[in-house]
Amino acid sequence: MRIISGKYKGKRFDVPHTFKARPTTDFAKESLFNILSNNYVDFDEQPTALDLFSGTGSISLELISRGCGSVVSVEKDFKHWQFLSRICHELGDRAWKPLHADVFKFISKSSSLQGFDIIFADPPYALENLGDLPELVLNSELIKYDDNGKSESVFILEHGRNYDFSQHSRFIEHRSYGSVNFSFFR
Repeated sequence: MRIISGKYKGKRFDVPHTFKARPTTDFAKESLFNILSNNYVDFDEQPTALDLFSGTGSISLELISRGCGSVVSVEKDFKHWQFLSRICHELGDRAWKPLHADVFKFISKSSSLQGFDIIFADPPYALENLGDLPELVLNSELIKYDDNGKSESVFILEHGRNYDFSQHSRFIEHRSYGSVNFSFFR
């Protein structure tokens, strides 16, 4: 796994072969960050980010590398969380905080947090309630709003091709890169 751009550009991390997580492909990840930079986020303003179902930490690392002021990574699998914590310690980057937690419990307890500028979720494609994630996230305290009640957050859901969120009221766009699909919401 490698970091594509930013202050840690080119840094590589060996993901244990025993991991069940599938990292987002470099091609899809680079495309995602081009879309974010060109349409939704100014990384020079040090946005805050949340990475749900962090897995290998590929997206979290890219967010930190590109200048996010803080990144919270939520991962339920203990071995994956240990891996994230080790990398975080190796980097010594205080902006990154890996949490060992269940994503659904984390979302339900989000009222004690302030909102994030970027929320990314890459659940297992076979997750039974994957289709519920947009509603859960967009109706939680994880979303930032301006004084007029307009969402300032962008939520990106990575999913398989068998999901279509285009009818969701807060859906913005869909991008597909092979078997990797991103749906964007505000």
